[in-house]
Amino acid sequence: MYAIKTFDEEHRVLATGEEPELHRLVLVKYQRGEWQFPVVIEEEAAKPWDDAAYLASMKQDPKQGEREDIKAIRQARKHGKHSLRQIAESTAIEFKRVKDLVHKYSLPLNNGYWRAEKYNNSDEVIAYQTLSRLCERIDAPEFSIRQASMSNGVVNGYYISWVPGLKNKHD
Repeated sequence: MYAIKTFDEEHRVLATGEEPELHRLVLVKYQRGEWQFPVVIEEEAAKPWDDAAYLASMKQDPKQGEREDIKAIRQARKHGKHSLRQIAESTAIEFKRVKDLVHKYSLPLNNGYWRAEKYNNSDEVIAYQTLSRLCERIDAPEFSIRQASMSNGVVNGYYISWVPGLKNKHD
């Protein structure tokens, strides 16, 4: 394999191929006036093999795996999977990982949300799409929030409720 390179300090490669083809290409380019600078046809030297670079290129970027999982979660959501369990089953991603990613990136599971309204101050309202984020905010366990949402009960001074979202035609 041969290469046409510029005859300056950069030695840019302009084309590669077999020697007869490259000679014809150089003649055509000079006749048309496209190349008005000197070029040289050289045999391309094989690059030395570097095991470390090859193995480094094989390693998956940890963020790349996360991006692929998030993409799969969003795709499952588009196909009507609205709960963590449904998403985990349809994407073959383990349940705990789905739960962690949904929480970490605040991925919407549905159009509904968890709402906590302060008992003695109705102006103080906290709303999150994931139960775990609401648990952290009001410092309460999930089971008590779930129980309170079914009976419009109070947890840590907040009225808890689940507000179902509107279904739109794209869901």
